[in-house]
Amino acid sequence: MDFWRTKTKRGERLQPLDIIDGFRVRPGFYNRDGAAASPSGVSFTIHSFGATSCTLLLFHPHEKEPYARLRFPDSYHIGNTYSMLVFDLKIEEFEYAFQLDGPYDKEKGLLFDKNNVLLDPYARAVTGQKDWGERPESDAGFVYHARVVENNFDWGKTRQPEHPVEDLIIYEMHVRGFTKDASSGVSAKGTYEGLRQKIPYLKDLGINAVELMPIFEFDEMESARVVDGEQLYNYWGYNTVCFFAPNTSYSSVVEHNHEGDELKQLIYELKENGIEVILDVVFNHTAEGNEDGPCFSFKGIDNNIYYILTPGGYYYNFSGCGNVLNCNHPTTRRFIIDCLRFWVTEYRVDGFRFDLASILSRDQNGAPMAEPPILHEIACDAILGKVKLIAEAWDAGGLYQVGNFPSFNRWSEWNGRYRDDMRRFLKGDAGMAGTAITRITGSNDLYDPLKRGKGASVNFLTCHDGFTLYDLYSYNMKHNEKNGWNNTDGDNNGNSWNCGAEGKTDDPAVETLRRRMVKNAFATLMCSRGAAMFYAGDEFCNTQFGNNNAYCQDNIISWLDWNRLDEYREIHDFFRYMIAFRKKHAVLRKTTAQASCGFPGISIHNTYPWNSGTDYNSRLIGVMYAGRDEHDTKDEIIFYCMNAYWESVNMQLPELPNGLKWKICVNTFVPYEDGQDVEALTEFHYKSTLRVPPRTVVVLMAEQPE
Repeated sequence: MDFWRTKTKRGERLQPLDIIDGFRVRPGFYNRDGAAASPSGVSFTIHSFGATSCTLLLFHPHEKEPYARLRFPDSYHIGNTYSMLVFDLKIEEFEYAFQLDGPYDKEKGLLFDKNNVLLDPYARAVTGQKDWGERPESDAGFVYHARVVENNFDWGKTRQPEHPVEDLIIYEMHVRGFTKDASSGVSAKGTYEGLRQKIPYLKDLGINAVELMPIFEFDEMESARVVDGEQLYNYWGYNTVCFFAPNTSYSSVVEHNHEGDELKQLIYELKENGIEVILDVVFNHTAEGNEDGPCFSFKGIDNNIYYILTPGGYYYNFSGCGNVLNCNHPTTRRFIIDCLRFWVTEYRVDGFRFDLASILSRDQNGAPMAEPPILHEIACDAILGKVKLIAEAWDAGGLYQVGNFPSFNRWSEWNGRYRDDMRRFLKGDAGMAGTAITRITGSNDLYDPLKRGKGASVNFLTCHDGFTLYDLYSYNMKHNEKNGWNNTDGDNNGNSWNCGAEGKTDDPAVETLRRRMVKNAFATLMCSRGAAMFYAGDEFCNTQFGNNNAYCQDNIISWLDWNRLDEYREIHDFFRYMIAFRKKHAVLRKTTAQASCGFPGISIHNTYPWNSGTDYNSRLIGVMYAGRDEHDTKDEIIFYCMNAYWESVNMQLPELPNGLKWKICVNTFVPYEDGQDVEALTEFHYKSTLRVPPRTVVVLMAEQPE
């Protein structure tokens, strides 16, 4: 009879079983990680293999000292999981953290300390850094607390756009830097809301995906310093504090217990405008750093599990940031999968770009694996089945995997070879013509379509890491002096060219050439097979003043200067035209049905028709794409021609069948203007030979004569 008297009936709330520190409690929801609100109270769950005891700390908002310490009874400990339901808690009235006790043996990687206040790895919101560049506590006693988040955002019938990878035109951006400068014209500068206000601009530009640099809660104050009177931060955000929490300093309003709503609204409206959202995620290291770094989460929970350690208990540093996550340990794998699933289901993101992704292919000793379990699990996971997976296929430990990243026919890659090879060809280096053709036509030497699928290559010439596109043709050397490292940081091999003058110049000839080189680069990117990505602000020649490693610059060096949109309106309109041109013609992006005229899908015509040969001095290339349009209604034949030489060169065009004629769509030598007849400004000889100006891209299309 006692059994039946204590059994909870349908519809009845759970009843407390114990009282701890004045709070009514019972075992919690072991399968719900972190803090989970219920009608009865809040369940707190945390996992630790090495801990011998666990204590829940409850704080009043903004208070340093806890008002309650609830030690988990031994009976609330199943396996390696502690879980406790605390009754009658109101989520808006408290913050929480944990303390774990256990053995301390540094050589074995055990760092338990019952006095450490630990942040829940599954926390949905982190307190303490609401305002950018500020902490409410300026003393050494600063600790992170977590907050319970009420998830009631209404996504309605919103669906993922699900653009094919090869159709993506990705716009990489920093949320804060995109609108922080007053020239952005938004009312909430440097925030998710500020970016939301720019959606009409993005839609008009024509991009169909944004790639947001890190938006997980990070510590911009890590290594903060003053150089020449300028406050420097960890501006980019590649030092994650909590993987489940959005960075609250990017919110324009206080969102206590509703953290993430502003970000969700941004994502919702981007999707409503056909723009996918890709998050730049950092699963290679954390903000806890090396032996000298803080211990606020993973170190105090299971340091020897979550990090790759040397036999002496020190941290391997394949990330270049002090530590390396042990991504292929089953516990860490589960955590990463849980995190990715969370962002897909709760924030409806469309994909992820994995920073220094080669680290995810290392085993628990740091050695590369042929088939890393974490990469395989991500590729095969049911929830992640349609999201984009993009790898930065290298790490700071020298593991360069571009072209051979373990893909399981699901992963795409930032094609670093495309960037490096095309930069060299475009500026006129000898011996690069053949390689350039390979990159433009899809890098099949790296990405076998049968093994890697259609969308393995993400082509790019610029990203956050390096020169902007304008600076690529304005500086021969990096100028990172303002970073405070005597210009020793940043890439020394950027394959840039200043076009005749270093930096800012009043020489109109140099400025004209720079504009042409920018157009050449973007036209080439838009005429290359594979997904395309460019860095925000390139469309109006944004400059970082020669800084190619602006990770610490929270100022106009990194912020977009929207005043340049008027100054470089020609470039902006050209970008918009080329994006529309690429979207209109599928043969530029991917293989389509064979053209009825019999032309092959891709053919090479260097100087004269059907000549695929190159030599060391070749700088004139021609690539012809042929196939059916996406609706299979007509043939599409497009000819891309690039003259990287500094003098005009003749290009003999292939003869077209069925009475078709060549129409010139792009000529970067002439100033671009909407509606301009570029054909009238282009020199033809005998209707079949094109006089290609120096350092110029010309794009032609076959059409029926009127």
